[in-house]
Amino acid sequence: MATRGVLQLKKLRIRYCEVGGSSACVRNYLSESPHLLNFAKTNPEVTFIVKPRNGHHPYIEGQYVTGQSKQICVKNTTEERIRVVMDMLKNTSGRKIVRLGGLAVRGDVASVQGVWTPMLDFGESPFDVNIVGEGK
Repeated sequence: MATRGVLQLKKLRIRYCEVGGSSACVRNYLSESPHLLNFAKTNPEVTFIVKPRNGHHPYIEGQYVTGQSKQICVKNTTEERIRVVMDMLKNTSGRKIVRLGGLAVRGDVASVQGVWTPMLDFGESPFDVNIVGEGK
């Protein structure tokens, strides 16, 4: 995601285990998938760091120009999920999600229009509409 024309993602770090079963799809993605090379070619401003981290589950971490980072675990996942995670990290700003507004609006009355009942269902019965005030 770009803010004022500046892409917010600065580094994309892929960490995986060389022998662990939960990293099998990540290893396959790194060795056989052309998506990583295409992703790197289309995003030359992003630094890619791929490092093994033996004995731990794999994750993908995005570091942003704001100093924030997001880390997403990709253990026992598919290559499509890895693509989605990389695109999601690229398209986010890295800012923390903040709640806007505050408390919800609460009132003493349940509804100004009243409570709906099945007796008010006019979908099947015809009714007349008289327009008042026209024809002058």
